Amino acid sequence: MDNAIHLSFEEKWEKIIACDQTYDGLFYTAVKTTKIYCRPSCKSRKPKKMNVDFYESIQEVETAGYRACKRCQPEIECSPHTQLIQQVTAFIISAYKQKVTLQDMAEHVGISPFHLERLFKQVTAETPRSYLEKIRIDKAAHLLKHTNYTNLEICYEAGFQSPSNFYKVFRRLKNCSPTEYRNLS
Repeated sequence: MDNAIHLSFEEKWEKIIACDQTYDGLFYTAVKTTKIYCRPSCKSRKPKKMNVDFYESIQEVETAGYRACKRCQPEIECSPHTQLIQQVTAFIISAYKQKVTLQDMAEHVGISPFHLERLFKQVTAETPRSYLEKIRIDKAAHLLKHTNYTNLEICYEAGFQSPSNFYKVFRRLKNCSPTEYRNLS
C-alpha cells in the first residue's frame, strides 16, 4: 500500500512549525546542519528553513546519513495500530479532494468501517471524518494565504462538496470565516 503524501515543502514546513502530530509517521524532518531527523510534532527548537529536508520514510532518511532525534524518538512505534492508522491518514491526505467515505477508508486498509473508526479514534483521539475535515481546512487555509483564488474556488479545491459546509467547518476549526482568515494573513 502506498503511504506517499503529496504536500509541498511550504505545507510540510507549516506542519513542523505547528508541531502537528497528525502528520507523524507520514514524513520526517531532517536537519542538514545537525544530521538529526524528527517527527513533524517534535517540540525541539525549530531549525532554519534553509537547513531542512523532508523524507517520506525512516529508511530513506537514515540512508541519507541522519540519526534519530533523542527527544521525539521517531524510530519508535507508539501503538500496535500505528502502521494501519498511518495508511489511513496517508489515504485521507492523498484523497482529500474526492468524496471520501468511511467505507472507502476501511476498504483501503482491509478492515470494517466500524473497527476502523474505533481504532482511529483510540489512536488519534478524533474520527476519520474530523481528520479529513482538518486536512481540508489546512489545505484551504494554505490556499487562502498563498493564492488569489475566490472562497468558492478554494471550497472546491479543498474537497468540500458544498460552500455552506465549507464555511461551517472553517468557522468551527479556525474560529473565523475564510475571508476574515485571509485578511488576518
